[in-house]
Amino acid sequence: MRPLKTNESSGAADPRERLLDLSRERGASLSALSRLIGRNGTYLQQFIRKGSPRKLEEEDRRTLAEFFGIAESELGAPAEDNSYGPAVRLPAAAQKGGWVMVPRLPLGASAGPGAMAADERPFDSFGFSRRWLREQGLEGAQLSAIRVEGDSMEPLLRDGDEILVDRAPRAFRDGIHVVRLGDTLVVKRVAALGAGRISLLSQNMAYPPVEVGAEEVEIIGRVVWKSGRL
Repeated sequence: MRPLKTNESSGAADPRERLLDLSRERGASLSALSRLIGRNGTYLQQFIRKGSPRKLEEEDRRTLAEFFGIAESELGAPAEDNSYGPAVRLPAAAQKGGWVMVPRLPLGASAGPGAMAADERPFDSFGFSRRWLREQGLEGAQLSAIRVEGDSMEPLLRDGDEILVDRAPRAFRDGIHVVRLGDTLVVKRVAALGAGRISLLSQNMAYPPVEVGAEEVEIIGRVVWKSGRL
């Protein structure tokens, strides 16, 4: 990693340089990070390249610091604001870079008739071992966690399960994906049919396949892991 520029007034590392290095190290694009904090896709690029805004908003800074597992002071917070508070303090291993903090989004991906997309600002996070992600082939993935709603993907995915979605741009292959159909988020097995058509398939045989044009859906990401209560 190249040496970081410093803030002349405080001697601290320049938060713009630090954020750029973090994004490169973790394989998270600036546009994806901008969406993570609820901003337009060019927001952080303008912050780094053009110095606008002059500094990160407190809530944006906290979300990014939690995502990267670093102290807020590395992104421009005063030293006394160096923690997230007792309710969300990261373990020491996470602060040393051994963990990746994956944002939990207050969204439901419907496994039933369809659910409206909600606010995409994270409300919490899961900590995943960086080594485990690498072993799963997910190093550099752009991950977020959302819940499953409905029963059309049972028994594979049940109502209330949380799924890990890799939103990194990758070549499409058949599999379980979260897709946006109009204003609705849906989790289905997606299969290419050819001639610009795709099929949205349920695990629960009570739900028939849905065939749509590829231009009618936006593939948000591939489902790579799930969690749920026994």
